[in-house]
Amino acid sequence: MKNLDRRAFLGSISKPIALTSIAALNPSLSAKILKKMNLNDKKPHQVAKDESFWREIQQGYTADRGMVNLNNGGVSPSPSVVQNAMKRHLDFSNTSPAYSMWRILEPQREPVRRRLARFFKCSPEEIALTRNASESLQICQNGLDLNSGDEVLTTTQDYGRMINTFKQRECRDGIVMKQFKIPTPSENENEIVDLFEKNISKKTKLILMCHMINLTGQILPVKKVVNMARKYNIPVIVDGAHSFAHFDFNIDDLECDYYASSLHKWLCAPHGTGLLYVRKEKIKDLWPLQAPGKCNSEDIRKFEEIGTHPAANYLAIGDALTFHQGIGSKNKEARLIYLRDRWAKRLIKNKRIKLHTSLKPGLGCAIATVQIKGIDTSNVAKHLWDKYRIFVVAIKNDEFEGCRVTPHVYTTIEEIDRFSDAMEETIKNGVG
Repeated sequence: MKNLDRRAFLGSISKPIALTSIAALNPSLSAKILKKMNLNDKKPHQVAKDESFWREIQQGYTADRGMVNLNNGGVSPSPSVVQNAMKRHLDFSNTSPAYSMWRILEPQREPVRRRLARFFKCSPEEIALTRNASESLQICQNGLDLNSGDEVLTTTQDYGRMINTFKQRECRDGIVMKQFKIPTPSENENEIVDLFEKNISKKTKLILMCHMINLTGQILPVKKVVNMARKYNIPVIVDGAHSFAHFDFNIDDLECDYYASSLHKWLCAPHGTGLLYVRKEKIKDLWPLQAPGKCNSEDIRKFEEIGTHPAANYLAIGDALTFHQGIGSKNKEARLIYLRDRWAKRLIKNKRIKLHTSLKPGLGCAIATVQIKGIDTSNVAKHLWDKYRIFVVAIKNDEFEGCRVTPHVYTTIEEIDRFSDAMEETIKNGVG
C-alpha cells in the first residue's frame, strides 16, 4: 500500500472520527486533529457554519430527537463523556462512601477548582463550587450586612428567585428593594448605566444585576455599571446564570467583586452544579449560608459548607470543561449566534413577529424571545408542543411576552428550520 500524505488522508474521510471523545480525553490531540481539518485556520464565524464539525459535536450528546428541545436555557443536557464520568465517580463513591467519597474523591475537587479558575482567569482561592446560580447569589444577597431602611437596587427583569430573596430580607430585616424598568431590547449601554445611576439614592447599599437576562437573553454592560457603582462605594452582585461558557469572556471583562453562575446550563456540567466567584479581599466579610467553623474566614471553601454532598457531580465538571474547551469558546459563541440568527432573521420578515432580543453584536447570544402578535404566548408554546413536539418557554412579563427560544451546540440546522416552519404555519393558521 502506498504511503498516504496525512493531509490527503484526513481530507479523504468525510468526518473526524469520534472527535468529541478524543477532545474529552486528550485536548492536545484534539487540537492536532482540528488543525488537520483546517478548522484552526478558520475564523469562528466560518467554523459556525461547518456542519461536518458540528455534526460530531451533536453526536456527543444523547439528545431525544423525537422532540426539538429549545429550552436549554433552563437546564442543558450533559454530553455522554460527562454523564459517564459522573456515573463512574458515583459507582466508586458507593463502594465505601466514608472512605472512597470523602477521602479519595473529595480532594479531587481542588484540581477542578484550579481548572475553572484558570479558564475564568482568576485565583482558585476565589472560586467556590456550589449547587446552582441561585445558591451562589443567595450567599451574596443574604451574606452582606444590611440594616433596616437600607436600599437594594435591581431591575424588573431580574430572576424571580433572586427578587424573592430580597423580599424575604424586606420582611426579616426591614430593607427596601427598589426596582426599575429597562428598555426591551436594550441597545444603548450608556442608557442602562444611566438608569442604574439615576435610581441610586443615599440609602442604596447594594446592586444586583444580570449579566444576561434570563427572560430575553439581553447582555447588560456589567463592567460599566460596576465602575459607576464604585464611585458611590456600592457593591454589585452579578447574576451570570446564563453567561458562563455561553459566550467568550472572563472575569477581567467584568471587574466585579461577586459573580454567580450555574454550570449545568451552558457548560453542560452535571445537573446541580454551580459556581461562585468572590474577589479575595471580599471573602472575609461575606457570610456563608451555612455556618463554617470560624467567623470571618478568608477561605473561599467556607461557602461550600453544606454537609454531606455528592462528589461525583463536582468532579465531572472537569469533563464538561474539557468538552467545552475542545469546541473553543469563540467557536461556540459564533455557532449559537448563527443558530439564533437563522430562525430570528427569517421570522422578523413577517410583520406579525416581534423580537424582544437585540441581534446586534455583543448584546445577545443563543437566547432570544419572540412574540406572534395577536396570539397569546402560552397558546403558542402549547401549540408548538402539541402539534410539533417543539419545546419552548412561554415568557409573560408585565412589560412584554413571547416564547423564549434557546438552542445549544447539539441543536441541528434541521431542527431550527422545523421551528421556523412551525412558527410560520402558526402565524398563518392560528392555534385552533
